[in-house]
Amino acid sequence: MKTNIQPAKGKLGILIPGLGAVATTMIAGVEAVKKGLSQPIGSLTQMGSIRLGKRTENRNPKIKEFVPIADLNDIVFGGWDVYTDNVYESAVNAKVLELGLLNSVKAELESIVPMKAAFDQNYAKNLTATHVKEGTRYELAQAVMKDIEDFKAKNGCDRVVVIWCGSTEIYYEVSEIHETLANFEQALKDDDKLISPSMIYAYAALKLGVPYVNGAPNLTVDTPALIELAKLTETPIAGKDFKTGQTLMKTILAPGLAARSLGVSGWFSTNILGNRDGLVLDDPDNFKTKEVSKLGVLEDILKPEDNPELYGDLYHKIRINYYPPHGDNKESWDNIDIFGWLGYKMQIKINFLCRDSILAAPIALDLALFIDLAKRAHMSGIQEWLSFYLKSPQTAPGLPAENDIFKQLMKLQNTLRHLMGEDLITHLGLDYYQELVDTL
Repeated sequence: MKTNIQPAKGKLGILIPGLGAVATTMIAGVEAVKKGLSQPIGSLTQMGSIRLGKRTENRNPKIKEFVPIADLNDIVFGGWDVYTDNVYESAVNAKVLELGLLNSVKAELESIVPMKAAFDQNYAKNLTATHVKEGTRYELAQAVMKDIEDFKAKNGCDRVVVIWCGSTEIYYEVSEIHETLANFEQALKDDDKLISPSMIYAYAALKLGVPYVNGAPNLTVDTPALIELAKLTETPIAGKDFKTGQTLMKTILAPGLAARSLGVSGWFSTNILGNRDGLVLDDPDNFKTKEVSKLGVLEDILKPEDNPELYGDLYHKIRINYYPPHGDNKESWDNIDIFGWLGYKMQIKINFLCRDSILAAPIALDLALFIDLAKRAHMSGIQEWLSFYLKSPQTAPGLPAENDIFKQLMKLQNTLRHLMGEDLITHLGLDYYQELVDTL
């Protein structure tokens, strides 16, 4: 039965903490697509199709024509940043997109001026912020809520979503103040420094019933307190860490090795990156947050505890090095030591010269559109069906994450089918195979 989904009427505001390389690449791309200057390559919501029913029915509509997601022409962008640069200036500084493309949408980008950011130097030591709010944690949360409400009113938005595209914060774990909403709100009033800037944005959004997506590996909405708030306000959340580059390749390749029962004894990964994200990750405390996010992927896919003969001795090492000359053009190398029949050793080498923000921009767009759909479909709390886009997927307490990208895609597509009252697809196909046999 089809879910009662509210229509995507009116304008959708996409508010972004962190108007850096990823955000500006996404915004400029959307504006270029709206003008017919480019194509939204890499965006499942815009370019992807979905099979419905049996293969013999040949029903494969575009996802954007199948589910009621917001039209790109109805999107309004805004956000916060630690620097005063408007989106055009920030995009030029990021050096991801060519000036010719940026100049074709210059007026649209210049009109987006960042609001002052909620910021704490201790969470991103390598950034020198010049455009920040003042006040206690509680005052900052109130100010961000006012920003959201003012933006919505000023731009005539019917709905708003918030998607974190800011820097990776330092690593820390859940403490007592994160265990309950009551504890968290008291800690806000106490100006407790264990509440990070990303948590301030998440709290402000969820308090207003605004969906929140965590695009970095920060400890943000995957805390009991903010999950409790999401349920209380019936608001969807998703996290964490956009799946781009090296981790994307791992979630594609590792399932194939596991499917063939090929052993893996070692997987060494190293990266060089020169953008603002690389600068922030040059601090060991920030790198640890990213490392924890990236390390769990292989173990979740290969399951060494279930397959000790194949993966019990897996050695997994990750390195990220700040290298300014490369800018946003991240380069990664993977050395994979595998073994096959009778234990004979083999190797796989991958050299991926990718563009970090080019891969992340369509992910940010899709997550914004899908989390808005989830809100209109009355889905609240953790949206595990959006794991397809994330390095370290958030799950219900006690459930292991599913990092196999093909299983993640099946879950996402079946969720859309379920919402629209279509049959789920298992790829068994025995029913119509028998029908075909009977007609011969």
